[in-house]
Amino acid sequence: MIDRIGRATVSAVRAAGRFGGFLADLVRAVPDVTTWRGPLLVQMRRIGVDSLPVALFIAAFTGVVLALQASYTFTGTVPLYVVGTVVGKTMMLELGPVLTGLALSGRVGASVAAELGTMRVTEQVDALETLAFDPNAYLVLPRVVAGTVMVPLVVALGIAVGILTGWITSLGLLDLSTAEFVKGLKLLYRFKDTWFGLAKSASFGLTITLVGTRLGLGTRGGAEGVGRSTTRAVVFSAMLILALDAFWAVVLL
Repeated sequence: MIDRIGRATVSAVRAAGRFGGFLADLVRAVPDVTTWRGPLLVQMRRIGVDSLPVALFIAAFTGVVLALQASYTFTGTVPLYVVGTVVGKTMMLELGPVLTGLALSGRVGASVAAELGTMRVTEQVDALETLAFDPNAYLVLPRVVAGTVMVPLVVALGIAVGILTGWITSLGLLDLSTAEFVKGLKLLYRFKDTWFGLAKSASFGLTITLVGTRLGLGTRGGAEGVGRSTTRAVVFSAMLILALDAFWAVVLL
């Protein structure tokens, strides 16, 4: 039992050391702008623009559900315009960033890990090094920067769509007027709500791409290894997003 704990501890320390070295290499690659500038735009489209359909779909139905459940909860107890408060606050602070982050951990994290993992096992990464390209500057940094920048933009659009569908649901199914919904939306609004949700989203985007690239480049064992890295990228990203969400909740207090 003690030996097992010792081996697990040593393995964890080694993994932390390898990840620290990976981050150090990534920081050293930042000045190589000519290498990562070109792929950056491609990755911004893949990570941001191509993720919009799934993110907006999730946000749209989240807004509908929030409005209906808030109405069910508050009817007969508080004024119904509080539905606007619930929809706005929840979309900006919690469900907008977290649900989008979890969806992108599956879409983006899996894609990044599978792509880089395939490049690793087919020796394309080794070929880049032979041609004097830094894999961290050419493969990793564009994805990490694109994820950190584009995920908050995707979340911002998702929040807007969620609030819009919550408003439409309130008008069509809850007999609320636009004025009442907007009154509730403004009731407890703070400017901090907006930037806080976007800052949280940036941390999620950074986490998803860091995990995906690290596990992708660390792939071993052919096609089976690619599948294993892809699965681990999705699971670890989702777990870290939930842990970060708890951390940000403490910061908000």
